[in-house]
Amino acid sequence: MANATPERILVVDDHPLVRDGLRSLLAVTFEHCDILEAAGVEEAATVLASHGDCDLVLLDLNMPDATRLSGLVQLREAFPMVPVLMVSGSFDRALVQEALSAGAAGFLPKSMKRDGIVNALHMVMAGEIYIPDTGLEETPASAEEAQIRTRIDSLTPQQKVVLHHLVHGRLNKQIAHDLDVSLTTVKAHVSAILQKLGVFSRTQAVILANRVHFD
Repeated sequence: MANATPERILVVDDHPLVRDGLRSLLAVTFEHCDILEAAGVEEAATVLASHGDCDLVLLDLNMPDATRLSGLVQLREAFPMVPVLMVSGSFDRALVQEALSAGAAGFLPKSMKRDGIVNALHMVMAGEIYIPDTGLEETPASAEEAQIRTRIDSLTPQQKVVLHHLVHGRLNKQIAHDLDVSLTTVKAHVSAILQKLGVFSRTQAVILANRVHFD
């Protein structure tokens, strides 16, 4: 994970001091990385449109031009192949779960120590999902559904996008066209999805996703 070297990261936060702090941390963590900034979700969308090859977006939860996770949803829909790591000063298990279900690459508490943040960044850049230890009891749910959610949470943001298309009955060629990626890439994502969900067919994957209302 320590060898993950992003070329460009976008920091989205309406507080200049927070952006400066994250910029300093990122500059030390990822040498030679181009760090972009945006003070709002709309500005972030504009920046991403101009720099579509961003490797990661750090998005603050509380933005003036977004409500709760609407900023995450907006960026994921417009730029589905760019991982978005949520950042927040306050969180709970339900919020973390909601963010992951909406396609976040992880949830980063601002209260974390520097080493913890660095480790989380490396995990996300390595294609993993970072989930903080909330220290709270899980909300009541059947053991089977909880297991399904855990498996879905293990998917990368890109794999969740592909699963979303599978749930809506899209074929591999259609998904490749919609996401502007190769058919080989889509097939690789589908194979990884089946493996992580512990199923043997697209139909089984869709059934599991529908069990927990994944969309």
